[in-house]
Amino acid sequence: MAQEHPSVTNFRNYVRIKTVQPNPDYASCTTYLQGQAEELGAEFQVIECIPGKPIVLMTIPGKDPSLQSILLNSHTDVVPVFPEHWKYEPFSAHKDENGDIYGRGTQDMKCVGIQYLEALKRLRKAGATFLRTIHLSFVPEEEVGGHDGMGEFVKTPIFKNLNIGFGLDEGYANPTEKFTVFYGERTPWWIFVRCPGQPGHGSQFLPNNSGMKLQKVINSFMAYREEQKKILSENKNLRLGDVTTVNLTMLEGGVQFNVVPSELSVGFDVRITPTANLTEFEEMIKRWCKEAGDDVTYEFRQKAMCQTTTCVEDGKSPWWDAFSAACKKENIQLIKEIFPAGTDSYYLRDLNIPALGFSPMNKTPILLHDHNEYLNEDIFLRGIEIYMTIIPAVANLKF
Repeated sequence: MAQEHPSVTNFRNYVRIKTVQPNPDYASCTTYLQGQAEELGAEFQVIECIPGKPIVLMTIPGKDPSLQSILLNSHTDVVPVFPEHWKYEPFSAHKDENGDIYGRGTQDMKCVGIQYLEALKRLRKAGATFLRTIHLSFVPEEEVGGHDGMGEFVKTPIFKNLNIGFGLDEGYANPTEKFTVFYGERTPWWIFVRCPGQPGHGSQFLPNNSGMKLQKVINSFMAYREEQKKILSENKNLRLGDVTTVNLTMLEGGVQFNVVPSELSVGFDVRITPTANLTEFEEMIKRWCKEAGDDVTYEFRQKAMCQTTTCVEDGKSPWWDAFSAACKKENIQLIKEIFPAGTDSYYLRDLNIPALGFSPMNKTPILLHDHNEYLNEDIFLRGIEIYMTIIPAVANLKF
């Protein structure tokens, strides 16, 4: 049996650290990353904007510190698992005979964090230096919205002093020979609608009751959902990130079967494409509620407003040109998309920092948050080589 590549061993060790929500082992993860920083020869610090939720920052100073720096971001937490649906223990990092490494976080996104590190280790060992300072951030809480991780970090003087000019963060796999790069993401709105009404006995035809209003609200949201679904299905040039999704995710109310409640409520997860007008979208929600009843109200449990995208037009952005040229050098064919969900790139773009979401995983099924998440060791190792070209390209950019 061939000896395992040390980079693969390192990756598997990282996957075995149980940084699983809702109780991530951030302490063990931080200790592990400190060892990686020492091996890399990078400056190391831990920032806790929220106690118990550490942000690990590694820094490789550039030859010209006055230039804007590069941020290589990854998150340390992973989503929960249902072990009974897995082939192998989800935190065993089991490698099968095909070289497929199974484990929560293999795709989302411990692979990328290690690929950054291993690429830089090889580059440094070969004597490479960089014009710009490179920062590697390993942030917590991304899988629960990032508010207590990158969301708090970007508000600090420490972050401001990093002088970030360009960031790389996660994308996801592509099952084909091609690679996907994300230049923006949809805006998440979590909307909670309250429908009060006439209460009474369940045997009556009560007018103006909460159930009638709730039905009207749900019908309006779901009709819009079907419209967007149709737009996507009828235009093969569109991807999921190019339309707005609506999903009913919460229902609340009722006391017992024979009592018509005084209020019923419904929650929706809405992801709005960057080309949509947010003001007009909210006006549409107001209209739906008014049509259901004058006393029907809505509130936001989350209301993001950033619709900033990163320029990915050739000749229009030096960052994109450097990244794109590096990918061409590696014979990578890129597919440019809007990320359909959310990443920590949101917080960078909200500060007008150009950021791309890119996980170098082609010929790989998309399994983030799924059972039996895995990544093949050869695909993982190829990703390191790709970053060995991309990182110097952006870190040595002169302008």
